[in-house]
Amino acid sequence: MEPYGAAIIREIQEKSRLMETMEAVGTVYIGGGTPTALPCELLVRIIDKLRGSVQLKDDVEFTVEANPGTVDKSYLEALLKGGVNRLSIGVQSFDDTILETIGRIHSSKQAIKAVEMAKDVGFRNVSLDLMYGLPGQGLEDLKSSVETALELSPQHVSIYGLQVEAGTFFFRQLESGELHLPDEDIVEAMYDYMTEVLPEKGYVRYEISNFALPGYESRHNLGYWTDVPYMGIGSAAHSYIDNKRWNNITSIEKYIKSVDSGLPYRENEELLNRETEMEEFCFLALRMSKGIDKREFQRKFGCSIGSIYSNGVKKMEAQKLLEETENHIRLTPLGMKFGNVVFREFVF
Repeated sequence: MEPYGAAIIREIQEKSRLMETMEAVGTVYIGGGTPTALPCELLVRIIDKLRGSVQLKDDVEFTVEANPGTVDKSYLEALLKGGVNRLSIGVQSFDDTILETIGRIHSSKQAIKAVEMAKDVGFRNVSLDLMYGLPGQGLEDLKSSVETALELSPQHVSIYGLQVEAGTFFFRQLESGELHLPDEDIVEAMYDYMTEVLPEKGYVRYEISNFALPGYESRHNLGYWTDVPYMGIGSAAHSYIDNKRWNNITSIEKYIKSVDSGLPYRENEELLNRETEMEEFCFLALRMSKGIDKREFQRKFGCSIGSIYSNGVKKMEAQKLLEETENHIRLTPLGMKFGNVVFREFVF
């Protein structure tokens, strides 16, 4: 952990020189894993280096992902003192049997305690991650988890359906018949339940899988969905600047060695062509409830969206998956459920 943390700190120093001519940073997100698996002192050292090296906006949204099994009150106090003002807590479920099945290291009791501790130490922006369609999960299990989450009054809830990806442990279990997932009807009932009950409780659905109290939408994620450039730091981190996309070396060991020795650690650099830019602009914007801003498309690409995607839009409108207003094209409630069907119409 210590060599990896030192390499990240060195990369922050390098990136700070590159970012001197750029605008101040509006959001920081430490995650895409479990950063709180690091010793508190090391993570705070990384945060301090970042805050001291990169120009941040006064109202920066600074998020750290946290696993309930890896934090205590003193850890959370240190994060808040270090300038972190938003926590994303990976709960997944409040059912201990399901948590054990999916290999989580925390219990439901620890998850509840983590949220309560976060509030006690002074966090006023807490997001909970939940999942549905998990092995052994039924509709009542999901309802119970959502109800528990709502009792904790987070400002933001992300709830994702399980996707079994090739090459993963779950995929191997599924192929061998060891993994038993809920059937499609139950998964659809779970989806319908969460998309109905969360808005009823005041959580606005601003993106397919994300719900927030007004004013607490994830500004960092909104940046991804609205084509805002971003700089990634650390092993496997992705960046997108000036229509170029790349990632750092995935292997932590190779990343550390490259940074230590001054060798390149960027790979898979890609200059996006116009068609790819249009595709990504559209299907990322469609993830949001407000959809594609037709004026922004015109400004960015110098042509109307109708001149490029008219047939696909009309086809999806006929299937009640898209709707069009004067300035926007967005998913209907049915389209939100079958988003991937719509996204395919925006790929060349």
